[in-house]
Amino acid sequence: MAAALASSRCCCSRPSLPPLPARGRRAVARCALGGGEKRNSFSWKECAISVALSVGLISGAPTLGSSAYASPLEPVLPDVSVLISGPPVKDPGALLRYALPINNKAIREVQKPLEDITDSLKVAGVRALDSVERNVRQASRALDNGRGVILDGLAESKRANGEELLDKLAVGLDELQRIVEDRNRDAVAPKQKELLQYVGTVEEDMVDGFPYEIPEEYSNMPLLKGRATVDMKVKIKDNPNIEDCVFRIVLDGYNAPVTAGNFVDLVERKFYDGMEIQRADGFVVQTGDPEGPAEGFIDPSTGKIRTIPLEIMVDVDKAPVYGETLEELGRYKAQTKLPFNAFGTMAMAREEFDDNSASSQIFWLLKESELTPSNANILDGRYAVFGYVTENEDFLADVKVGDVIESIQVVSGLDNLVNPSYKIVG
Repeated sequence: MAAALASSRCCCSRPSLPPLPARGRRAVARCALGGGEKRNSFSWKECAISVALSVGLISGAPTLGSSAYASPLEPVLPDVSVLISGPPVKDPGALLRYALPINNKAIREVQKPLEDITDSLKVAGVRALDSVERNVRQASRALDNGRGVILDGLAESKRANGEELLDKLAVGLDELQRIVEDRNRDAVAPKQKELLQYVGTVEEDMVDGFPYEIPEEYSNMPLLKGRATVDMKVKIKDNPNIEDCVFRIVLDGYNAPVTAGNFVDLVERKFYDGMEIQRADGFVVQTGDPEGPAEGFIDPSTGKIRTIPLEIMVDVDKAPVYGETLEELGRYKAQTKLPFNAFGTMAMAREEFDDNSASSQIFWLLKESELTPSNANILDGRYAVFGYVTENEDFLADVKVGDVIESIQVVSGLDNLVNPSYKIVG
């Protein structure tokens, strides 16, 4: 079950999977932003059980990109404690919050109990509300006790906005407390989402400028120095219950500035508009291979394929590592800042044996992650994650080969793009 994720026609190829299907253009289906309710569950858990118990860490993964299947590599066995380190964070919003380059314990102490409400609601019936009430009280106490520390952590230019958000958060916590007292279980999750949005915005207001220098050899590439949000509209076929579906994606340039910048630059060039989905096998959804012999984006200024380096941010590092996988660096226990934990994790495909060959081919991971903790799954540290689908991610399971990306549009954060090539040529 080991191979390597790569890109020569960057298709995701597992051993025994058929070749990349021929692409046919069809149409069907519409889901607006607001999120769907279903998740397609496949047999990943069973697969992960056997992997975790018998092998540990699979050192290569499906090759995102290679038309010929890769040979299995020798597995690297991590420490057992890594494999049983507990369930990872799976919510894309939570992953993005924890990935921010901040160090403010007080706001994290407000965030954690609010996120724990999700687990509390897994208890059946109104009994869940007892746990939710404890979560709310814990968050309220943390906000009351830590407000001053939180305010001190805000960037000076954003302090007024932060104070307003903390006031809204305090009011919202009181409202959530009343919702619990009224035993209105259905109203809990929407209010939780609202409060976590306040928390996330406060945390973003703590970031004052870009936190590190990009290596000189990459400093002239398109760079996303911050975050951006895009909406991807896809025409889904073979599902009478869905029409054009809009996926909202948050791109994280704090932890993958070169990778995210490359993508935003291509989006502004309309590179992906009208392109078909080229792989959809229940493990990944993949696209980005243009028509013609080239397997990536041809830069009009050079006439050659533009490639970017592998870019991985490790949790304890202050800047990403470039050009080598964590496995090649011997950092087997390292936790990546943007792990492959969420359904709809977005990453770059590349050639199997060339870490620095990514260009335009992208993929979204479709899997549950309870049994594949961060840094103990088959992808972390080998492929560059640069964003997460945050709305309508469940509908990725409905996307098929031949479905068409009608458009990808940047809806916020374009001002964080530095060195945009689309403004210079083409």
